[in-house]
Amino acid sequence: MHNRLLPTLLIITLLAMVAGFTYVHWSKSGPGAGLYSRDWLPDPVQGYWDPNNFYRSSDSVQGVFEGKQCVQCHEEITPGIVADWRASRHAQGDEKVFCNDCHGGDHQRLHLPTPEVCGSCHNKQQNESEDEARYGFPSHILAMERAVDAPHFADKPKAEVQSCVQCHSVATKCDSCHTRHRFDAAESRRPEACITCHSGPPHPDDTTYFASAHGQIYLAEGKDWDWSKPLTKGNYKAPTCAYCHMDAGRHQVAHKSMWKFGLREINPHTSNNQILRRRWIELCSDCHAEKEAAQWLGELDRERKQAWSMLYMAEAVLKNLRSDQLLQPSAAERPPYPMGSLWPMERIGFYEGQASAFYNVSGIERDYFEMWYFDNLGAYKSAAHGDSAGVKEGHQKMATSLEHIQTKAHKLRQRAATEQETEITPAAPSIWNSGAYTDYNREHN
Repeated sequence: MHNRLLPTLLIITLLAMVAGFTYVHWSKSGPGAGLYSRDWLPDPVQGYWDPNNFYRSSDSVQGVFEGKQCVQCHEEITPGIVADWRASRHAQGDEKVFCNDCHGGDHQRLHLPTPEVCGSCHNKQQNESEDEARYGFPSHILAMERAVDAPHFADKPKAEVQSCVQCHSVATKCDSCHTRHRFDAAESRRPEACITCHSGPPHPDDTTYFASAHGQIYLAEGKDWDWSKPLTKGNYKAPTCAYCHMDAGRHQVAHKSMWKFGLREINPHTSNNQILRRRWIELCSDCHAEKEAAQWLGELDRERKQAWSMLYMAEAVLKNLRSDQLLQPSAAERPPYPMGSLWPMERIGFYEGQASAFYNVSGIERDYFEMWYFDNLGAYKSAAHGDSAGVKEGHQKMATSLEHIQTKAHKLRQRAATEQETEITPAAPSIWNSGAYTDYNREHN
């Protein structure tokens, strides 16, 4: 009997793996992209965010053209683009890089320059960028995958997710950092190149950097710096985003990501993180003593420990409410994502708590999400960038959010006790499954 059981289990396992791979391949073969490609249709603008998958050339002009012909025509149609190209390194010297070298020459089969196109000349930079994938999320190279593989990408209205993809397109095109058609490295060394995306409540890198001593020096003197200089020791009085995260021009931005965006509790003293810490200390030692740099990392660790102690208290409140079935609407009462779920769950914490970012969740779950995603990240980014006032403000916001969650939980328990005593029946589940927003989205996405 035992001899027959093992082969049977192996066959079942093999069949399950084949079925899984087949399903994933099928799910990615729809008109969209990612795991839920069959559940959404791309808008035309998606062609500019993800050109490999969605860009379609205009057929208003027919013919195959050489680069000089492209320039001659576009000097009249798009003179600003031509002016930027003429000012770029691509237009200098005898071996010019013309329009057709990046876009193709057949006007009915034009393509946007993807990282692969740029990598045909800039191989080192492309390889470094692709190397980010081995570090997992968060990273630039996986940003588009992170977006389209999320259930809410198919679930939310397109107008909402397009604003997300505009920044997540850093994985699918190089002009997120290098403005087309100038492609000047001096532009991308300035912090403004990064804060186009790295700004706002989830990632306030802009406000925290500019509030730091480094940012204050940049604001006061940066206009006079020579931005054509490489990102190496002695070339800049104070570091910018690129100096710290792309040291020496390295296009592998995730190679020092110790705290993984601040969204999850980690052990900062693992052997892997010790390597990352040494990288940070080595970089900071360009301007500061090693002991001072190590001290700042220790302060960041303590800030994270304090922040997560408050987050865990909030999570405990919500998990207890969930255990007592006091979260309304319950998971079973909420409209499902388009692809459905066999085991709907109320979701709290790093992997699941992101669901509370959206809609059809209870108010107290949304309160926790904003504490975790906004208040927490504000404190973390402040600590990472040297903004001590921002750390204090972020922790005050977290404490206020925790108190608010605890107060609301107490009221929910009081209401539940009153309903039990008076035998009042709660609102019917259907109240959560309809409404102008939900009904429209169900029909139009």
